[in-house]
Amino acid sequence: MAQASAQQTEPKGALDRFFKISERGSTIGTEVRGGLVTFVTMAYIVILNPIILSGKPDVAGNMLDFGQVSAVTALTAGVMTILFGLVSRLPFGFAAGLGINAFLAFSVVQEVTWPEAMAIVVINGVLIVLLAATGLRRMIFDAVPVELKLAITVGIGFFIAFIGFVNSGFVTATGQNSPPVGLGQGGSIATIPTLLFVITLVLTGVLVAAKVKGGLLIGLVTGTVIAVIVEAVAHLGPQIGADGEFNAGGWGLTVPELGSAPFSVPDLSLVGAVSFDFSKVGTITVIMLVFTLLFTNFFDAMGTMTGLSREADLADEKGNFPRLKSALVVEGVGAIAGGLTSSSSNTVFVESGAGIGEGARTGFANIVTGLLFFVAMFFTPLTGIVPTEVAAAALVIVGAMMMAQVKNIDLTDFRILLPVFLTAAVMPMTYSIANGIGAGFVSYVLVNAFSGRAKKIHWLLWIVAAGFIIFFARAPFEAMIGI
Repeated sequence: MAQASAQQTEPKGALDRFFKISERGSTIGTEVRGGLVTFVTMAYIVILNPIILSGKPDVAGNMLDFGQVSAVTALTAGVMTILFGLVSRLPFGFAAGLGINAFLAFSVVQEVTWPEAMAIVVINGVLIVLLAATGLRRMIFDAVPVELKLAITVGIGFFIAFIGFVNSGFVTATGQNSPPVGLGQGGSIATIPTLLFVITLVLTGVLVAAKVKGGLLIGLVTGTVIAVIVEAVAHLGPQIGADGEFNAGGWGLTVPELGSAPFSVPDLSLVGAVSFDFSKVGTITVIMLVFTLLFTNFFDAMGTMTGLSREADLADEKGNFPRLKSALVVEGVGAIAGGLTSSSSNTVFVESGAGIGEGARTGFANIVTGLLFFVAMFFTPLTGIVPTEVAAAALVIVGAMMMAQVKNIDLTDFRILLPVFLTAAVMPMTYSIANGIGAGFVSYVLVNAFSGRAKKIHWLLWIVAAGFIIFFARAPFEAMIGI
């Protein structure tokens, strides 16, 4: 039996040996399928990123163009996803980070221009690369207790699921103080797109439970086909029309319809549109903006990679995964690339869990995902065919898969239970992976320090916890120095 097992994992060629496809129990077909699923669940970023970045005037009143942002978003995602796959050999897709682009659009450009904001993103990326290259980022990573690493996985699972529920319209803001969120519209599933989310979720769940190969992909494709048919018959249209009128029964970010002109030549004018001239901005302002961006970027990526590596069964008992240092360096390069192309800092995407759930285990899946992003750059209209309501169903399924890691955490000790709970709860509640990690780190250090276990806390955790305390309370500090 041992000999047969060895023969099964024998590399079948240079491609297999380079990516270790057989060694990780995968096949080229599985990697292709996983890469396709990852792209499908990430494709919305080509639409969502320009929605967030364009239309937001900077301090000088200038705005980014929607089509240009969409083009560079696809370009950078393709380049970084392929680069990460080749260097780290891991199936983690890259694209513009949602929390980071929102921070740029709603905070940074109130102080600086868009070219200056992207220069700050580049500086942030250079710092991340230096931290990773010198080993300091790895030291911080290794200092994190395994229980917190597992908690990060569980928290990301809840976060992914919550993103799916919100994107589908299954969970909505009520506009009231109590409760702040509710089911659908008026406490009921009242729209066809949300109903389609439920149908796709149940169908995909059944396929995954039955261990059908390609279950996630089949669910996504089936849901999309149904959505296209529904739109062709019912003409639901978008939630927000061209005239700004709100259509409660419409589709969220993308309308599943086949346009007459799916092909478009990408406008890459934003590549290189950065400015490092901060003469009109105070040094303290720039430092605080870089510090905040660095903290968000640094821990979002670390937490996401930890969760995804465990989901792919590529992490050891301490939460470390293959080629960790290279992965952390390339992640920093993603920030640099995102700044230089004005697409915002590119980082590893939690939606990669969908491809991992489909069986992706190597960087070859990234090659597939990256090439599809290049294709999307020319076929931006086609990218919008998959409605967010359908993609959201896959995110909920993946979130459930990642939540299963909670079984590996010993929750009998409250010193562990509280940090784990806060990590997992704060992520979806604040819509930030970094906030959840910070809450877990700070609570872990404080609870253990004041309950007789101060000596067992790694010195780096003290520094990280202190940094997170400053991060959480940065508004008073900024007010004191006039930012």
